[in-house]
Amino acid sequence: MTLLITGATGFIGRHVCAQLTRDQHQICAVLRQPQTQLPVLREQVEALGGAGDCVHAVKGDLDLPGLGLPDHLPAPDAIIHLGARFAWQLDRQTAYRTNVAGSLAVAALARHHKCRLVFISGFMLENTAHLHRLGIRSDDPEQVDWQRVYRRAGGYEASKLEAAIRVRALAARQGLDMIEVQPATVGGHSVTGALDNTQPLFALLDNLVRGRMAMVPGSPAHWLPLVAVDHLAKLIALAATTDNAPPRLLALDPATPNLRGLLAIAAGALGRRAPRHHLPLSILAALLRIPGMPRLMNTWPEALHFIQQTRFDTSVTEAFKQNMRLSSPPVEDVITASARWYQAYVGNTKPTTSAAR
Repeated sequence: MTLLITGATGFIGRHVCAQLTRDQHQICAVLRQPQTQLPVLREQVEALGGAGDCVHAVKGDLDLPGLGLPDHLPAPDAIIHLGARFAWQLDRQTAYRTNVAGSLAVAALARHHKCRLVFISGFMLENTAHLHRLGIRSDDPEQVDWQRVYRRAGGYEASKLEAAIRVRALAARQGLDMIEVQPATVGGHSVTGALDNTQPLFALLDNLVRGRMAMVPGSPAHWLPLVAVDHLAKLIALAATTDNAPPRLLALDPATPNLRGLLAIAAGALGRRAPRHHLPLSILAALLRIPGMPRLMNTWPEALHFIQQTRFDTSVTEAFKQNMRLSSPPVEDVITASARWYQAYVGNTKPTTSAAR
């Protein structure tokens, strides 16, 4: 198959390209600067065990009308939309232009070519209570007060929610073949632990090592669902290339321990003392409203939404994985490998304090 991919140079995108090219699928990556980005991407794909010569590029940009793509783009067999703009405190206009308008343009492209769209959203779309707290009580995007959602959730999360709901509505109206993959917080590679230093889990490990996490956020019921990046890449590849994928795949490991347990596993691998006592999220949120405190603590108020008590029904995804003979790596191994990779990384490179991805 030939697959068009946005966000191919990102942490998840590189693994998806490697996974697909192992089976000799051809990748057309939408890149802003193909001449400089494509050679690097091919090297990264090769390093991950993929076939770099199966990766090609086309110049495009999510921020441009029609994605800035050439008029006579060869029709792909499927489109995987991974591209997004991420930053805490992202302004609404910027977030909307890339994450919402860009996603709608990708959906329109899939409709134009009459091909499948694999749309990457997020697991918070399955947290109904959270959506209701934000004011999202309808599948109709025109019935949502988006100004309120952006005010409560922040630009990044709100734009991802709006993009998913608007693309779902477009797909339903136009009969678009769409599979929505909803990842949890992305962990490192299940074997090597390799974790991009812009990932939220990297920031969590960094905070643990640097003593910024003396207490566990939330309560014993709070957790941060994880999925290994290589496992997520396999799931996305299956969604794009198989005929029997369900319309939504919730990519998270229900065996992820509570946050205290996650931190204990990571601390053990890092040779650090794990925090034992809990700090209510309401108190932490209040602290983070103090000017300068988010940067000092390397924690942003918007990130607290992803630490939650809700447990999710993954039965549909698990049935699909079983049918595809795809098993999840043990989540404790993923946490341990990620922590050990972090330890090796900071021994050679000064880590970033940014939680952006």
